[in-house]
Amino acid sequence: MNRPLPAVQLRVPTEEDAYAWHRAFDHPDVMEFHGGKPAEVSVYEELTARQRKHDAERGFCLWTMLDEDGEVIGFTGAQPWPHAGFGPVGQIEIGWRLARSAWGKGYATAAALATLERVRAAGVGRVYAMVNARNVRSIAVIERLGMELTETFVTPQSRQQGRCYALDLAG
Repeated sequence: MNRPLPAVQLRVPTEEDAYAWHRAFDHPDVMEFHGGKPAEVSVYEELTARQRKHDAERGFCLWTMLDEDGEVIGFTGAQPWPHAGFGPVGQIEIGWRLARSAWGKGYATAAALATLERVRAAGVGRVYAMVNARNVRSIAVIERLGMELTETFVTPQSRQQGRCYALDLAG
């Protein structure tokens, strides 16, 4: 990426952000690798509440991402891997999800770089990123971050090909 990255703001998600996330992600392209259809508001209510708890306990979470104008465009951040039985169980996963209108502008990369700084400052020594093998946009961000492929897998529920990447933060 040769152009400068945009400015992004990250904040701990508020209760109102559940509705903002719901609106931002209400697009089939956004949800292609997340179940294929928009989630109910209640899913985002639970998710934002869980993120507030993560921030209080760990100093990081999936933060609400705002553009230069203060508009909610998605989330980015880190959380404990939320699934049992596959993936980096017991480890910290970084991730992001953006509104369709925010794609291709550098927001995910800018926000992911800020996430790495914040989790490093919180004492996390290694992070993982789990991604659908067909999600070339997220894989491009992962590669910009310098993450290395550690594993390929098939997801238990959707039977989709996935990739696990890792990055050491120490040093």
